[in-house]
Amino acid sequence: MSWNWRISLASFSRGWRTLAFRLTAGYALAGLFLVFAATASLYFVLRSELEKSTDLFLADKLHVIRTMLRERPDDWDALHEEIELESAARKYEQFYVRLLNSQNRLLLMTPGMAEQLDLSKFKSSFHQSDHAAPMQGKSGQMFRVTSTTAEVGSPPTATDTIQIAIDVSQKEKLLARYRFWFWTFLTATSILFPLIGYQIARHGIRPVEEMATTARNITSTNLRERIQTEGYPFELASLAATFNEMLDRLEESFERISRFSADIAHDLRTPVNNIRGETEVALARARSTDEYREVLGSCLEEAVRLSDLIGDLLFLARAESPLNQLRRERVDVGQLLNGVREYYEASATDSGIVLATAFGDKAVIGEMDRMLIQRAVGNLVSNAVAHTPAGGSVVLGAEAEAAAIRIEVVDTGAGIPTEDLPRVFDRFYRVDSSRSKVSGGTGLGLAIVQSIMALHGGKAEITSQLGQGTRVTLRMPFPGAA
Repeated sequence: MSWNWRISLASFSRGWRTLAFRLTAGYALAGLFLVFAATASLYFVLRSELEKSTDLFLADKLHVIRTMLRERPDDWDALHEEIELESAARKYEQFYVRLLNSQNRLLLMTPGMAEQLDLSKFKSSFHQSDHAAPMQGKSGQMFRVTSTTAEVGSPPTATDTIQIAIDVSQKEKLLARYRFWFWTFLTATSILFPLIGYQIARHGIRPVEEMATTARNITSTNLRERIQTEGYPFELASLAATFNEMLDRLEESFERISRFSADIAHDLRTPVNNIRGETEVALARARSTDEYREVLGSCLEEAVRLSDLIGDLLFLARAESPLNQLRRERVDVGQLLNGVREYYEASATDSGIVLATAFGDKAVIGEMDRMLIQRAVGNLVSNAVAHTPAGGSVVLGAEAEAAAIRIEVVDTGAGIPTEDLPRVFDRFYRVDSSRSKVSGGTGLGLAIVQSIMALHGGKAEITSQLGQGTRVTLRMPFPGAA
């Protein structure tokens, strides 16, 4: 017994965890509650209306007899017809009337009233009462009875008592039949509702199961598979569309990671192979001090390049971490750009390039991470100087817009082909010809710039024309700008 109870409880617990079971239970309980509430309400309304109609009949009959006693107290024929004969013509809902004088002596009574009712009980319970009340007859049938007084004559010469009872057994049978069908219908619905509710629930969650089946088949090797949204309800179609958008992002991220991993392997392999090759050549035979120094110098250059690459990769990894926090401070953007210009001015002068700043009359001040913005602008200036021929210029500018700070780095260099512009912010992407690995870059400079802008809630934009130069624009919101 205990073991069976435990099995049933465990089965119920497993079933309750399923959405179909919960929906079925919800449908069934809600349906049963509504059916019970509706039928019970109708029952009480019916019972109340039946009692009301009976009470209205009794009140009407009392009014008729009262009127006759007041206006025609000597017309015993009319009273006899009203009290003794009218009820005999009724097959159902017969009523009985008894008329007593002030000394409780019987004046008139409907035939058969004494056989149907306990008149002594009638007298003690309902004498001088204007309200109808239930009363059980001698044969077990139910009556509704009332008793009141009536003045005789006008002006009154006496006071009589009127007692009326009406047989309501047919109405009680009607209510009993209603209760029978009520419980029959409730029992049937308690069986049908769970069955129907389960079918509705299964049909309703079928799209969810289809979505789950599709999702289970999606792995890192087939991210191109998508959930079909046609024919789904709006809510599930919206969920499927959102899931597909997530898959699009995941697929893009996987592809980017794959390219990123390949690019890392390639860029790390080059300096490592260079170091290894030069070292092997140097160790192949005895060398002079100057030759060893040259090899060590070459290895140092490759190590520096390798160190810069690793540093850029670490920065990008930290920038994408959700735990990364900016060290915001109030920064005068003009002073920041002048500091960057002074830092790169020597190398620009050596390359025959004019490095300048251009600002408006109003100071541009905002809340930002000074070190990160310096690094972003520095990367742009370094690229511009590296790819601008002698005699060209690089101009740094800043301006406060309606809701953002705009920083621009404009050069008169070689420019970037139009087809390459959408990808210049990708990691390890290098434009061929003038912007190649020969310059010694890691291909991460613009990717770092874009990451810094994303941390500040902004973005980097680039426009360029071959042979005319490039303009890179940094925009970021500045809630604290002056």
